[in-house]
Amino acid sequence: MFQPIGFEQRSVMTSLGKMVYYTAPGSPWQDDVTAKDDRETLVFLHGFGGGSSAYEWSKVYPAFAAEYRIIAPDLIGWGRSEHPARSYSIDDYLTTIREFFEQTCTRAVTTIASSLTAAFTIRVAIAHPDLFKSLILTTPAGLSDFGEDYSRSFFAQLVSVPVIDRLIYSTGVATSGGIRAFLEQRQFAQSNRVYEEIVDAYLQSAQQTNAEYAALSFVRGDLCFDLSLYIQQLTTPTAIIWGEKSQFTGPSIGRRLAEINPQAIRFFQQLEDVGLTPQLELPAVTIGLIRRFLSIFA
Repeated sequence: MFQPIGFEQRSVMTSLGKMVYYTAPGSPWQDDVTAKDDRETLVFLHGFGGGSSAYEWSKVYPAFAAEYRIIAPDLIGWGRSEHPARSYSIDDYLTTIREFFEQTCTRAVTTIASSLTAAFTIRVAIAHPDLFKSLILTTPAGLSDFGEDYSRSFFAQLVSVPVIDRLIYSTGVATSGGIRAFLEQRQFAQSNRVYEEIVDAYLQSAQQTNAEYAALSFVRGDLCFDLSLYIQQLTTPTAIIWGEKSQFTGPSIGRRLAEINPQAIRFFQQLEDVGLTPQLELPAVTIGLIRRFLSIFA
């Protein structure tokens, strides 16, 4: 996988195995040990999909490395983290995300998270509000929100068939052509924003041993839930960024979710001509918005 200049790989053990993360302990971002230890922490959590990993935020988090302690993990089943051969559940991610925070953060932190992982992070913040100072989320959705049932969709049903599921993954997901097609047609609003490094990073993650287990659990709908049933309980100050052309869940879903809990969800920013991952499609704009929200929540 790819990691920015000055960042190194570390890991912690969770109940499901080793969880790798990236952080910048020294040059060129920090040279003074005392200042480094006193910095506030920002945690960046990637979303799910074939080939997902911490790379998703790698064009954004270096912009904050001189001011903050940065932590960007590969979640269990993705990237360089451990890939248990199992069907993954919602509780697997709620538990391992909490365990990761407890092991890497000594005080409440600001968390920047994406898509379904952002929805998981909301649930972790509801159960453990002491872990979080604020949330900055891109397209947080449970993918079965307001009674929609993603698991009944044709594709979810198709990948629920044994043998066919592995065939679809090996031939349609974990290939350069499959990843590029998905990024260009479904994840990005503008296909010309997809460049070779992005495809290569997703492909390396998708081809890790046992990578299909987490990806297929996601595509089958095993990890989806109705976020609207939980979001009222959130108390952590939150800002939401939502791409106008997110094909899986449009901004109308995001606005409905935000309107349920305006006390906690203080900002909803729609981005025109952007898809599911503004952090990859328009990283400079995403950096600017994160800076804006950090200054407000300071």
